[in-house]
Order: sequence, then structure tokens, then C-alpha cells
Amino acid sequence: MSSQHAPGLGVTDRTRIRRMKEKGRTDRADLNAVLAAGFVCHLGLSVDGTVMVIPTIYGVTEDTVYFHGSVAARSLLAAPDQTMCVTVTHVDGLVLARSVFEHSVNYRSAMIYGIPRLITDEDEKLHGLRVVTEQCAPGQWDYARRPSRKELGGTSILALSLDEASVKIRTGPPDDGDSPDAELGLWAGVLPLTTSWGAPIADPALPSGITAPPHLMR
Repeated sequence: MSSQHAPGLGVTDRTRIRRMKEKGRTDRADLNAVLAAGFVCHLGLSVDGTVMVIPTIYGVTEDTVYFHGSVAARSLLAAPDQTMCVTVTHVDGLVLARSVFEHSVNYRSAMIYGIPRLITDEDEKLHGLRVVTEQCAPGQWDYARRPSRKELGGTSILALSLDEASVKIRTGPPDDGDSPDAELGLWAGVLPLTTSWGAPIADPALPSGITAPPHLMR
């Protein structure tokens, strides 16, 4: 595999952006921002000769992304033996132009390639679980009960390096503002999409008097 280095993120044959290159980012800070903004990714891999794309939660550190699952999950058991493609995407809005052809989406996305490492060391497995938990709900790891040794034995943790990754981002209005279609008198612009957390909904089995902890209320 040939490699051509750019500031921040290296560029390989797999991560080189061939279409819409202007949307590509080579700053590692952009990769970090995309990964930090979510906790659901999709794992692309081959299992028993069939291509599978698996949605799962993840956690990320400066140089590694972690995934977890059951030791009985075929996808996770097969993953350490092969290259995996991991994707994370955030949709920020619909870009509605004068013509359907020019419609688009504002988004932030990352693709990561590599052969994941199955973690077997108990301390490192706990670290990976903490990273995943804190990515989803910061503060929850120190609030809830930690995994037991039996629970750890029933959990697989994979670690994937961030060494080979690409980032694409689209922002802004439609691209046909200076085209002949601008004379059609049609509205064009961006329909933003935002997500937010709602108020915590208590488990019906909770005894009265137990309220949501501060880290969730924040």
C-alpha cells in the first residue's frame, strides 16, 4: 500500500478521497471532533463469506477506538483476523436547492481502516469498557457498579488504531446560487437537523426517592 503524508492525517490508497476532494479534511483535530461527537458507529467486515455492516457503540481515546460486545457475537470473533472498516456519520441538515439534482446533505463523517486487536488483559479490558461507557454517558462509569469477573469473561473488547482514517465534511448552502436555476424564483437553503437529550425517564422498578444523578441531568 502506497502512502502519501499530509498534515495531521496520513493518506493511503484506502483513505485517499477521489470524489469531492474539497470536502476532505487532513487535520487530526477534525477526526477527533467527529468521533467525539457521537457514540454509534458501523463496522464493515466479512463473516463466513458474507459482508456485514454492524451498528454498535464505541469509545475513543487519542489514538484508539474501542468496541464491545458478547463473546458469542460472530462479527466480533471474526474481526481480529481481518481488516475492518469503521464509519461514523453525523447528519447536520438537508441542503435543498432549486433543482433536485443539486440537493445535498450537510454532514460530518469519518472512516477508519485497520485490523482490530482483541483485548485479553483484564485491566486493559476494564479500560476499554470505561472508555466506551464514558463516551456514551460521561460520569456513568464512576456511578454504576463495575463489571464482575464473570461479566468481563462474557464480554469482548476490540481495539482499533486510528492510524489510517479519512474525514469528509460538508457545510453551507446549496451550490446552485449562481446557476441559471437561481432565476426560477424557488426557495433554496438548508433545513438544519439537531439532536438533543430529553429528560431522564426513571425505571418503573425504582423505589421512590431515587433521582437521576447530576451527571445525567447535565
